[in-house]
Amino acid sequence: MTELKNYKMFIDGEWLDSNTDKTFETLNPENNKPWARVPEASASDVDKAVKAAHNAFEGEWSKLLPRDRAKFLRAIGNKLRENAELLGKIETIDTGKLFRETNKQAIYIAEYYDYYAGLADKVEGTVLPIDKPNIQAITTRIPIGVIAAIVPWNSQMFLTATKLAPALAMGNTVVIKSSELAPAVMFEFAKLIEETGIPKGVVNVITGFGDPCGKALTTHNLVEKVAFTGGPETARHIIRNSAENLSEVSLELGGKSPVAVFDDAKQENAINGITAGIFGASGQSCIAGSRLYLQKNIYNEFLDKLISRAEKIKIGAPMDPETEMGPLSNFKQLEVIEKNIKLTAEQGGKVRCGGERHPFSNEGFYFPPTIIECDNHNLPAAENELFGPVLSVMKFNTEEEVISKMNDNQYGLSSGVYTSDFAKGLRVSKAIRAGITFVNTYRLISPSAPFGGIKDSGYGKEAGLESIKDYTRVKTTWYYTSDEPTLDPFSMR
Repeated sequence: MTELKNYKMFIDGEWLDSNTDKTFETLNPENNKPWARVPEASASDVDKAVKAAHNAFEGEWSKLLPRDRAKFLRAIGNKLRENAELLGKIETIDTGKLFRETNKQAIYIAEYYDYYAGLADKVEGTVLPIDKPNIQAITTRIPIGVIAAIVPWNSQMFLTATKLAPALAMGNTVVIKSSELAPAVMFEFAKLIEETGIPKGVVNVITGFGDPCGKALTTHNLVEKVAFTGGPETARHIIRNSAENLSEVSLELGGKSPVAVFDDAKQENAINGITAGIFGASGQSCIAGSRLYLQKNIYNEFLDKLISRAEKIKIGAPMDPETEMGPLSNFKQLEVIEKNIKLTAEQGGKVRCGGERHPFSNEGFYFPPTIIECDNHNLPAAENELFGPVLSVMKFNTEEEVISKMNDNQYGLSSGVYTSDFAKGLRVSKAIRAGITFVNTYRLISPSAPFGGIKDSGYGKEAGLESIKDYTRVKTTWYYTSDEPTLDPFSMR
């Protein structure tokens, strides 16, 4: 039996086991076998991490000049570039994501740390035009304090960067809770953070389950903000928990993102974009374009081409550079997908390709690209977020009809439009109620592009210029400029 790799939590600059000595194993989804052992944080461990972050905040970190904090951010970015292969490999083993993606992503994510390093000394206050004589009033932006960053397994490095980079840039300290489903890469990342020489306690990395770890973190009286990415049920628990400490909360949740293809679209480009949107990363993306609406005149032709493309996708080992789709992350996910496909077929949905476990590995969680024709988007596979390579396809006639259908959606994270008519693309993209719309492309990220949704997809934005302000609070300072005593002290003026 292969010896398991052992990890420790990173708290206050030290590598620690849980104070209860509890651990759990993390599985390699390629073969469903344990490969690493990690600590299971207790409430006491969480308390230690939060207090370490609080002490670091009250100590030197929040008082450093912005340019000095920026140096640490750039150092983190450089460490990511230098260690991209290692980080990519660990993330691939732990999640099943393709190495060809995790390796490149680690390199690109370094840009987020560079971007926010550049913004660290660019967030300005204001001079207020006060309506009172002999008064000067200004606003400044000050750091919030301890940030709890809770990230899911599917894109931990990216979703950590969108929280950690702006938080550190503005002088906050952070406790990162990595996903219990695939926590290993975050501990490898913590090793790189330690190598930058960043002050102890500024960044802490723990992992554990919702109770006690998650609950203790989100209710802790020293946590001032919770930045969460994950599912809506967990988000509801976090919101309830935040009532205990009155912390700010930002939520980046899931989606059932609709994509419309009009009959004037460039079909090859649309097929590539749809493939990227739902079959890239095996569909395990919060912005996965999982609802597809095809205009009536091209419906049959386009669907046949799309099925042909899906059936050619190479399924294989995630470390193989030729592989285009690897396994799903966990067995529970596989079961949810199978259940929804079965229910959809029973209610009239027509499975056109895929739909059953792939024989590539009897041990791993492999599921093929699946396309289901649906009469409407209220069928289970078309309505529920499956977090897998399952595409529900429906027909539409007019622009007004498809806008109505795309907006008939409890979620509002992402969306897509394919058309050669610029004006139509502008009209439809404007009318869709979603935080992100891709026109003639899909599945792109950038440090300068805000990321986040509306409705049940959460609130708050990550990445972009404005998001850095979400890691500050506005402070107003009043100056009395006269040499004379103030007037009536018993009357507000």
